[in-house]
Amino acid sequence: MLKISNNNRFIVECTGRPFFYLADTAWELFHRLDREESNFYLANRAAKGFNAIQAVALAELNGLNAPNRYGDCPLLENDPTQPNEKYWQHVDYVVHKANELGMYITMLPTWGDKYNKLWGIGPEVFTSKNARVYGQWIAQRYAKCDIIWMLGGDRPLLPKHLSIIRAMAEGIRSSVGDTQLFTFHPHGGEASSTYVGAEGWLDFNTIQSGHVRDCENYRSIAVDYRRLPLRPVIDAEPGYENHPNSFNPEKGWLDHHDIRRSLYWSVFAGACGYTYGCNDIWQMRTNRFPPVGWARSNWKDSLDLPGAGQVQHCRAMMEARPYLTRIPDVAEFGRTSVVLSDLGTGADRICSTRDSESTYAMVYIPSGQRVTIDMTCVAGPKVAASWFNPRSGESHSIGLFDPIGRMEFDPPATDHTGRDWVLTIDAPTIG
Repeated sequence: MLKISNNNRFIVECTGRPFFYLADTAWELFHRLDREESNFYLANRAAKGFNAIQAVALAELNGLNAPNRYGDCPLLENDPTQPNEKYWQHVDYVVHKANELGMYITMLPTWGDKYNKLWGIGPEVFTSKNARVYGQWIAQRYAKCDIIWMLGGDRPLLPKHLSIIRAMAEGIRSSVGDTQLFTFHPHGGEASSTYVGAEGWLDFNTIQSGHVRDCENYRSIAVDYRRLPLRPVIDAEPGYENHPNSFNPEKGWLDHHDIRRSLYWSVFAGACGYTYGCNDIWQMRTNRFPPVGWARSNWKDSLDLPGAGQVQHCRAMMEARPYLTRIPDVAEFGRTSVVLSDLGTGADRICSTRDSESTYAMVYIPSGQRVTIDMTCVAGPKVAASWFNPRSGESHSIGLFDPIGRMEFDPPATDHTGRDWVLTIDAPTIG
């Protein structure tokens, strides 16, 4: 099973092996896909290097009263203490299939409208009392599975809502103890630490940076990275590929460049992973259902959008280097210790990360800018510099250099090759 690293910055396996959390967003997976479709979806995601799938047991889109593909609703009489066994047998199948393919299910026990119908369909069915019973039951059912628990579900919490979440968490803990990790999915533009940062059951923080182009998620990650108590942090809902920018199609649609930028910004700022999303896939959009949020494609047609296949390259790059000693090289303003030139603003913001043991440094350059690097950032008689292509995962050597002084690097950025690149500087044993 998974646990938090000793330095409270990362997720690791029980053996201590690093676990770079790379999730896909499939909120309606249990609710809208049949078993054959689930197999197809999960196989595609496993092949793309995802190791977690975020899905909701009591789904957002009328998940209590609109039956699944087999005609079953999750609860009898909308009572959280009366689960419908037939519905949960299908959930069992999908969870086990994901686990067989090497992926965790990041399970939301319920979407937020079932305890706080600020918007959405609801209905509100949870109280503190039945939330604990439901939490204990669902956790006992999946206690032996590869599960990460994600409470919340895109709603702010008033005290009465927090009491429900706390009771649900206590119920889950009573069934699984410390064998499974817990986190929280916050409202858009906010962080889990805002609502549940003081809760003892929380293992790692998340933010929801939201569906806005050039949202500076590195700032929110940096805030949570410094927050006490120390916990790992992840952007668990950044902008989705094929989603209208700021929920307005007239402002354009988020694409793979937007995905890469939010990915590298957040990871280099200290995040221990990343969650990809696609507007068509989270809702499992087909002609059978009305589109939500201007979804414009069938979910199967969107499985192979470029961003979905490119996020795995960041995971591979991180896992190829010393993992547990990586630190952010981020300053709120001005230069960092690695980058001596201007960091830029907005969509052009440069972000960097490095090893606290000085074996490597990496710089994400979103817009093809030249950068000036402090070559003493990596120790050794020589250092190896390379250009890493975040679209393909390929690395192209620039050469070996003396680790002294400063040096300017000009990325191979063109409209044809792509504007964003990662500069890697490694001790020769790494490069």
